[in-house]
Amino acid sequence: MTHNRSLSPSVDFLYSDDCPAHEQALELLQDTLKEQGVHADIHVQRVETQREAEALRFPGSPTIRIAGQDIDPTPEASVGLACRAYLHDNGHISPVPPKNKIIEALLLAASKTYFKS
Repeated sequence: MTHNRSLSPSVDFLYSDDCPAHEQALELLQDTLKEQGVHADIHVQRVETQREAEALRFPGSPTIRIAGQDIDPTPEASVGLACRAYLHDNGHISPVPPKNKIIEALLLAASKTYFKS
């Protein structure tokens, strides 16, 4: 999948220093954007307090949002300074999100942009 460079979805990367997997997750996000031909600036934001977590509706670290949507939305997720766990297709749980969730979110953002035009 190669996107037109005019597609530039907003990409937010939220993390807490308490969860060390954020560095690996950010690298995965950067690599995936590059591989998919998506040019987007990543807004990286460290969440430091419970108050910030609540204001940002932060379900844990790391959190990736593309075009304002969490790549792995879980309605029952609590908000706060916690480490996040992602379920991968193979059944394993990891603190790093699955690459396919990033790609799916990019496709969804692209389709919404395409159908708006």
